Amino acid sequence: MSPAFRSVILDVDSTLAQLEGVDWLAAQRGPDVGSAVEQLTRRAMEGIVPLERVYAERLGLIRPTKAEIDLLAKVYVDALAPGAAGCVARLRASGVRVVLVSGGLRDALLHLAHVLGVQPTDVHAVRVTYDASDAVEGLDGVQPLTTALGKRDVVQALSLPEPVLAVGDGMTDAAIRPVVAAFAAFTAFERRPAVVASADHEVVSFAALERLVFP
Repeated sequence: MSPAFRSVILDVDSTLAQLEGVDWLAAQRGPDVGSAVEQLTRRAMEGIVPLERVYAERLGLIRPTKAEIDLLAKVYVDALAPGAAGCVARLRASGVRVVLVSGGLRDALLHLAHVLGVQPTDVHAVRVTYDASDAVEGLDGVQPLTTALGKRDVVQALSLPEPVLAVGDGMTDAAIRPVVAAFAAFTAFERRPAVVASADHEVVSFAALERLVFP
């Protein structure tokens, strides 16, 4: 069966995995920091405030260590969405290019990509620097994926095989829509009305996503 799309872009947090990585890191700092960061994340994903206004603030509140980010990498694998691994494997076996585009920390996502068979060069996420104590010091230069329209800009620069399908749960994912053939709102974990309203399709599982790609 010939796929309807030659490339599929997947968000990670609350799409590929039932997890918001930055919220998990914040929870390691106790309930007060956890609650504050969770609220900032929610407001950004719903499009209430631009992501660029909250990204650095969240990192500054948490200041995660390299060891914590390494542990988060394993948590991502444990939180993989039902059917996701099989879906990605079948997409890749059919010649579909699978690319991860995330506002999460790249160091935490590389292990998940390896488990799924996705090449490191197809993992686009936020790079950070570390200080002498191995705590996150800040962003590693200009990081477009910390901005509201960053995913759109990154995808536009990739020149992926067309047609391209983007899949995600947040407004930063919906922002990709103008530069791809179609956008699917993934609602298995979070259903955000504004995101669904911006989408060409709504998929509630990876089985449903597979049916969209292989009609």
